[in-house]
Amino acid sequence: MRVRVLFFGVLKDLVGKASESLEVRDGATVADVLTHYESSIPRMRELLPALALSVNQHYSGPGALLGDNDEVGLLPPVSGGIGRASIVREPIDSAAVLERIQRPEDGATIAFEGVVRDNTRGRKTMYLDYEAYEEMALTQMEELACHAIDQFGVRDVAMVHRLGRLEIGETSVLIVVASAHRGAAYEASRWLIDTLKRKVPIWKKEHFVDGAIWADGEPFPPDIPRAQGSPSGQAASK
Repeated sequence: MRVRVLFFGVLKDLVGKASESLEVRDGATVADVLTHYESSIPRMRELLPALALSVNQHYSGPGALLGDNDEVGLLPPVSGGIGRASIVREPIDSAAVLERIQRPEDGATIAFEGVVRDNTRGRKTMYLDYEAYEEMALTQMEELACHAIDQFGVRDVAMVHRLGRLEIGETSVLIVVASAHRGAAYEASRWLIDTLKRKVPIWKKEHFVDGAIWADGEPFPPDIPRAQGSPSGQAASK
């Protein structure tokens, strides 16, 4: 049988492609896919402890059984429709999102914008490129929004992330939280951006005057299985 394997961030550069079709035996698991790439791409072995895995857009462990035409994602640590979450390629219209989400009963509306800055660790930044496992990223963002509403008791949440090339000063991510009270809105907003950066499969490539690198990723949360071994605090490039 055959499965489709997807590569993101630094893995896409390492393999030289964004996806490929791979023939595996009947009854194969995700671990068999990893073994194949460990053999054919030795450097993959160094990255396995920090990788997360997905099957058909759901996080999975190495032991997950595969079926014909399944889609397997190899996910380095992450930088992430109209509903509570959307992914766009055009400039984010923050004012329009605020107008859409605000209601008369809200006592607070918090808007967080992540903006492209002109430097990283003393290096001059020219621009950024964002990419994502889009279907999975949208699912994860929607789940985070719903969780924030339940956990913090806010009324509504909107999350927008932009992909593609972003220039200095442009907004890469917008999070809007509407609530009766400001305390809950602030807490939900902080939790959403921190969790998005650790969990949602969106990657950032930084282009400097003297070269380009995938931005260092934060480790996946402990509840997400890794490609190898138990979760650790190790980070990898994204």
